[in-house]
Amino acid sequence: MAQFTSLTSRVVLVPVNDIDTDQIIPARFLKATDKNGMGNNLFADWRYNNDGSPKADFVLNKPESAGAQILLAGDNFGCGSSREHAPWALTGFGIRAVISTSFADIFRNNALKNGLLPIIVDEKTHQMLFELAEETPRAELTVDLASQTLSYPGGFVSFPIDPFNKTCLLNGVDELGYILGFEKEIAAFENR
Repeated sequence: MAQFTSLTSRVVLVPVNDIDTDQIIPARFLKATDKNGMGNNLFADWRYNNDGSPKADFVLNKPESAGAQILLAGDNFGCGSSREHAPWALTGFGIRAVISTSFADIFRNNALKNGLLPIIVDEKTHQMLFELAEETPRAELTVDLASQTLSYPGGFVSFPIDPFNKTCLLNGVDELGYILGFEKEIAAFENR
């Protein structure tokens, strides 16, 4: 898993509430058992026409979205069925953080296990970030995981994350990698 310490990026706006995992990665792409190429199918039904050509008006297909690593979404992001493919598709596309007022629990857990940081902000901050990004499309946000802050031109807010997931992301490890970090202590315990 990629380590997450800090990130400065432009923002992609998807101001839709209740984006479910089938919209993030449609079910027909769930046959894959690894992450490779999953980013190509991110929001596939929204990004592509029936013939497979890109929809020019969809935000991820616009040139100004290229390279942006932060997605600003509506409320209740990642709801619906449980599929680890959703954070695979987001990170495969290059998204490292998603900002919303709330996340579905299963999506949030899958995201954290796959190096994607779900950032929860209050409604006032959420609205302000949308307004900022619309008024200044090239504005950048900075996410600093160690201090748990999201900085924007003119200020910053703190965001919650539990200590275990924070430690895992800062070190670029999942739960198993975290446990393996205690390999010497485990071996010493077994020897005793």
